[in-house]
Amino acid sequence: MANNNTSGGLSHEKIETSNFLMIVLILVVLLFGGLVEIVPLFFQKSTTEPVKGLQPYTALQLAGRDIYTREGCYNCHSQMIRPFRAETLRYGHYSVAGEFVYDHPFQWGSKRTGPDLQRVGGKYSDQWHRDHMNNPRDVVPESNMPAYPWLLKDDVDAASMPAHMRALRTAGVPYSDDQIAKSVAELKGKKEIEAVIAYLQVLGTLVK
Repeated sequence: MANNNTSGGLSHEKIETSNFLMIVLILVVLLFGGLVEIVPLFFQKSTTEPVKGLQPYTALQLAGRDIYTREGCYNCHSQMIRPFRAETLRYGHYSVAGEFVYDHPFQWGSKRTGPDLQRVGGKYSDQWHRDHMNNPRDVVPESNMPAYPWLLKDDVDAASMPAHMRALRTAGVPYSDDQIAKSVAELKGKKEIEAVIAYLQVLGTLVK
């Protein structure tokens, strides 16, 4: 019986025997599917509006977040509690998009070398965090986390904060001129450990 798919157009045989054509068509399908899934999220209030009470990070908290990112803490700790019973029982209420409206970039992920930190705010004292960063084994004997003793010695880079806050304002974070102008004074003389603790202590405190 003659093959009716050989005349004109794209036949199965032509697609399946051409690696380049197959790759192009797969990419087109993935692109279309991605757009269908992602684009509507930009227009949903649940993903674009902050949760009640959410404020942009203070200069000290923002500096702590920068240090957290610089030290690669996200490589072992995510900040996304998934809506699974096992995770909510261990970590608390699942994460919602409105908590991360002012995060650029956000710290969502599923890495679980260390515990999820989304609800760590207020869970431990400042001194506990200080001891933990200086030598994790002092407070968690079985920890395999490296120590960060330099955070207790190094000063926060206050001079770069105004430019950073202005860049975030361009991205949509509502920092005022007054907040930006006062950021250097707020950070003057602060150690990096103080900034990291300030950041950790605010994580996930608005959703219970």
